[in-house]
Amino acid sequence: MARVFCIANQKGGVGKTTTAINLAWAMAKSSNKTLVIDLDPQCNATSGLGHEPAQRHPLLIDSPIRDSILETAQPNLYLMPGCRSFQDVDRLAKGDVMQGALLKQHLEAGMGGYDAVFIDCPPSLGELTQAALASSTEVLMPIQCEYFAMEGLTQMIHVIRDVMQKQPGRLTFGGILLTMHDPRFELTHEVDNEVRDFFGDIVFDTVIPRDIAISEAPSHGQSVLAYAPRSRGTRAYIELCMEVLERD
Repeated sequence: MARVFCIANQKGGVGKTTTAINLAWAMAKSSNKTLVIDLDPQCNATSGLGHEPAQRHPLLIDSPIRDSILETAQPNLYLMPGCRSFQDVDRLAKGDVMQGALLKQHLEAGMGGYDAVFIDCPPSLGELTQAALASSTEVLMPIQCEYFAMEGLTQMIHVIRDVMQKQPGRLTFGGILLTMHDPRFELTHEVDNEVRDFFGDIVFDTVIPRDIAISEAPSHGQSVLAYAPRSRGTRAYIELCMEVLERD
C-alpha cells in the first residue's frame, strides 16, 4: 500500500508546493515509484514539474485516471496535473459533488502501483483539502519560520483530528516541517524553539533553508535536486527524504 502524503496548511506561501515537488523528486531518486497529485487550482506543482495544466481535471473526466498521469524528467516520478478551469475547480471544491468517499474513491483509483503519493493542497481548509486528508495516510504540514507561523495552526489541527476520528487508524500526523529557515535571524530561532517545544517529536529534525536555488528551480520545470544538485536546498530535501523514509 502506498504512503499517501497530504501536504497541507491553510496559510499560503509556506512551501507546500515546493515541498511536494522536491520531496517527491528525492523519493523517486531513492527508487520509490512516486506520484504527485496537483489539487491546487494555481497548478504550481504541475508547472514546477515541467507540464502545462490539464484542460479538464483528471478526477472529473470519464477516462481512466491512469490515462491522465504524466511522466516527468525524473525517472520513477509521475504527475496527475492540476486544472485551472473555474468550472472544474468549483465542482471539485463543492462537497455536494465530490465529497468524502467519492473523491477518495477517485483518488485511490489513480494511486495503484505507487510507493509514495504526494497531494499538493490549496491554501485553505475547504472541502477539497478535507477530502484530500480523508484520502491520505499521513499529513505533512510546512510552517514558515516567520512571526505568524503559529497563526491558524490550532484550526488546522482540529480539522486533521476530525478526519482522524472519522477514519480511525488511517490518517496519521506525518510531521511538521520548518521552511525558509535562516539561522542569521533571531526570529528564526524563536519560531524553531516555539514549534519544537509545542509539538515535540512531530517536528522534523531537518529544516529547509532559505536558498535562492529553491526559488529558481520551478521556473525551469525542475526540482532543486536537478537544478542545483550541490545547493543547500538539495541537501536539505535529501535529508528530509531520508527522515521520512525512516519514519515509515
